[in-house]
Amino acid sequence: MRIYDFEGLPNPARVRIALAEKGITDKVEFITINVPNGEHRKPEFLTKNPTAAIPVLELDDGTTISECTAITEYLDHMFDGISLTGKTPKQRAIIHMMQRRGERNLLDAAVDYFHHATPGLGPELETYQNREWGEKQRERALSGMRYFNTVLSAQPYIAGDSFSMADITVFAGLAFADFAKIDIPLDLKNLRVWREHIAKRPSIAG
Repeated sequence: MRIYDFEGLPNPARVRIALAEKGITDKVEFITINVPNGEHRKPEFLTKNPTAAIPVLELDDGTTISECTAITEYLDHMFDGISLTGKTPKQRAIIHMMQRRGERNLLDAAVDYFHHATPGLGPELETYQNREWGEKQRERALSGMRYFNTVLSAQPYIAGDSFSMADITVFAGLAFADFAKIDIPLDLKNLRVWREHIAKRPSIAG
């Protein structure tokens, strides 16, 4: 298997954490796609993912799978170990629901704020910006933080009693929020404690 990514960006980080949680990092060849230099928009990469997004998982038979959720689903069901996407129908539904909330209301919001309301990756790559909309996404990211702080007042993990794909997404969202200079409000103590706890997992702490 091959993973096309750029280490340090939030979505590649999500898949790298999933690989580490499953204990299969050594089964993957990583191929760097230099996003800051626009390599993800070149024809040779677009044949693997027409949306020009990383990461992309390429199987040995040539099949390519993009989108972090789809990649994690494949890895989770292909290999033994910790379940990241749930074992029962109820678990799977709740994990997917919460991971989507983390994606939409935190990670994607922080990313959109960065691309629209800051210089982002520079004028060559940021060909369209809407600052007003970007600022709205900052508000959405902060609202998402408040929501997850409330969730974590009643349970230890984002989707319930066990670590899952949803925790990976929210953790990556907070990491990118840091990068975009969207600070976690000081009063969100549950979210802060959860983050400190998750950061100690071997898949993240290294």
